[in-house]
Amino acid sequence: MVAFTLNGKPVSVEADSSTPLLWVIRDQLKLTGTKYGCGMAVCGACTVHVNGAAVRSCATQLSAVAGKRVVTIEGLSPTSSHPLQKAWIAEQVPQCGYCQSGQLMKAAELLAANPKPTRAQIDTAMQGNICRCGTYQRIHRAIKRAAQV
Repeated sequence: MVAFTLNGKPVSVEADSSTPLLWVIRDQLKLTGTKYGCGMAVCGACTVHVNGAAVRSCATQLSAVAGKRVVTIEGLSPTSSHPLQKAWIAEQVPQCGYCQSGQLMKAAELLAANPKPTRAQIDTAMQGNICRCGTYQRIHRAIKRAAQV
């Protein structure tokens, strides 16, 4: 049994400790907002927060989150009222939408650490979160919009 806090609620999971956190979140805890993209921690679709830090859940073993706080896209704001979620809608960021939960979680980490990032800081922070639809300009505008709130 591995116990941790998920989106503010304590959970205990019975699984092999080497199981990727992504599969525990999706298959056992039935939260499907976190997406499987590459399985190699390259694309960022599976990004969640562990104790406030953005991590790739496909490459994070369950044992690594024992006793820690995990936040998924569902926990960012249950009512979609987080400034980033509102900005994403206002800027019409998603096309296919597949990468968006990972993009939002990475952007949330950035704004928590740096509430008024420059374009260069946004570029650096978001590097490695891939959007196959190429909505990077809209992602930048949404992050800037959320930073103004």
